[in-house]
Amino acid sequence: MRAAKVLAPAALLAALLVANVLPAHAAGLSPAERRLVASVDRNVPSHLALLRRLVEQNSGTLNFAGVRAVGAMLQPEWEALGFRVRWVDGAAWNRAGHLLAERPGRRGAPVVVLVGHLDTVFEPSSGFTGWTVLSDTTVRGPGITDMKGGDVIQLLAVRALRDAGLLDGLTIRVVLTGDEERSGSPQALARADLVAAAAGASAVLGFEDGDGALQRAITARRGSSDWKLRVRGTPAHSSQIFRADIGPGAIFEAARVLAEVRDSLAGEPYLTFNPGFVLGGSDVVLDSSSAGGSASGKTNVVADTAYVTGDLRTLSRAQLEHARAVMTRIAARHDARTDAVFTFADGYPVLEPSEGNRRLLALFDRASVDLGFGAIEAVDPMRAGAADVSFVGDRVPMTLDALGLKGDGGHTSSEWADLRALPIQGKRVAVLLARLAAGAARSTGATGH
Repeated sequence: MRAAKVLAPAALLAALLVANVLPAHAAGLSPAERRLVASVDRNVPSHLALLRRLVEQNSGTLNFAGVRAVGAMLQPEWEALGFRVRWVDGAAWNRAGHLLAERPGRRGAPVVVLVGHLDTVFEPSSGFTGWTVLSDTTVRGPGITDMKGGDVIQLLAVRALRDAGLLDGLTIRVVLTGDEERSGSPQALARADLVAAAAGASAVLGFEDGDGALQRAITARRGSSDWKLRVRGTPAHSSQIFRADIGPGAIFEAARVLAEVRDSLAGEPYLTFNPGFVLGGSDVVLDSSSAGGSASGKTNVVADTAYVTGDLRTLSRAQLEHARAVMTRIAARHDARTDAVFTFADGYPVLEPSEGNRRLLALFDRASVDLGFGAIEAVDPMRAGAADVSFVGDRVPMTLDALGLKGDGGHTSSEWADLRALPIQGKRVAVLLARLAAGAARSTGATGH
């Protein structure tokens, strides 16, 4: 990690703007799209200042007051653009809540949903705070890429549409969840507003940072689900282990199951199986969340209980069901003196690759090339974790994610952003939205201003 550098805000802004003097007269842009570019450049200073305020406000998922404070900072920004904004309290799913905004376009305008989140993984106890300038164009701070930078890029792009007189060409719905990093429960209720916003939408755009590369976006995400393995054994003196009427005990049987699952599923493309927590012995006590506990035992006693939890990540629902079936069959082949059972719980769903998602990526790629920023390719799904867009990916024709700010070190105290990506992503998204509106207008024969 580079040493912190003292750089005045004005100097940082000047360096950022110089680094992003890119051709507004690019050959592929229409006059209206050139106005989008000019608006983004004009509004970078105010949005950079907003980003700093957001980053300096702690909003760890369980810091409800902090999450609400971030929402309160963003609410007037959306209201100033003519959006109807409301806060949805999250008490019903034990979280702070969500910020929702909507602005209807002209009659028949396509609906586009912009997805972001207000929370970060950094609770107040993390000790990771502040806005630290690392170089002329890089800044370290909690949540700067994941994903307060993405929340600001949404505003920057939509403001450009407003300034260019193109905002009426779309109905835009904004969903900023307050618990993306640690989803509330029941999850169906925690994501009900997001699902409702996607009803009738033509496209969903997510503003996560993806793999941090400026030239990539996400068209597919693996789903994440949880599993639990509980094994019972026959307690006995250790000198009698493996006897026909005693068997291998719970810990050996758990090890057998895990090893066979690994051997059976290893090498399947895009599938990972990870045991993250193991507890075993003679007296096993789990805590109320099943995420921890205690165990005791003796070296001369065959363990009677073993408990393992982990996650399973897949690229399709079919792959998930296949993996669960394999795991269940392996557990069912337990020794006669033991019992082994897997249980499963759905988590974040899969965002499956689709032709519509690839089509939206192609539109984003074209916008980037026309702006002079180069081609965009899809992120390898192995490098894309679970995210909120996956809850609605199967409900809309097109989904694209990772349109947010870029950098590295997410979920660590080294999280930093390359601020040169702020205007680049703002311009790319603005042109993409304008072209989605223009394409719909052409298909219906509508005219606009």
